[in-house]
Amino acid sequence: MQRLNIITLLSLTISEYNQCVDEYADAVYRFILKHIKDKDNAKDIVQDTFEKMWIKVETIEATKSKSYLFTAAYHTLIDFTRKQKKQTNFSEVDFNSHSHTKQYSDIKEILNAGLDQLPEIQKSVILLRDYEGYDYAEIGQITGLSESQVKVYIFRARNFLKNYIGRMEVLV
Repeated sequence: MQRLNIITLLSLTISEYNQCVDEYADAVYRFILKHIKDKDNAKDIVQDTFEKMWIKVETIEATKSKSYLFTAAYHTLIDFTRKQKKQTNFSEVDFNSHSHTKQYSDIKEILNAGLDQLPEIQKSVILLRDYEGYDYAEIGQITGLSESQVKVYIFRARNFLKNYIGRMEVLV
């Protein structure tokens, strides 16, 4: 009984939940949108994430709400991505509508194109580190990786992006 009271004291209150929504909704949305490039689906994933958090609100410590939120968002994104891959019908794709001859001159566009070529896990850790400012331990908690794995994936992603941006044919 005493343990239950301690857990109740540490759990997220409704006002803390609402504060978490206010503070982190935009950051979670940006994180998801960078992955899937679809505003409507990104909003749906963010909404699903907050719904999952609401369901577990009594088991989440207030001090760990941000970490829980990004962890839930990451896992919801992974579930969405897997579901989308299973639903793709390649016979319906018009490859001509997905090709272009446009040359890039904007480094942000080049960087985003490079990010899209990274494996999902490398893309996630680099976005969490360089776009959202998480430290290695927090990224490890969110993704379920060890801190050393996070460092390796970030190193590999940065090397790929450096080489991708540095290639002259990409810039010309």
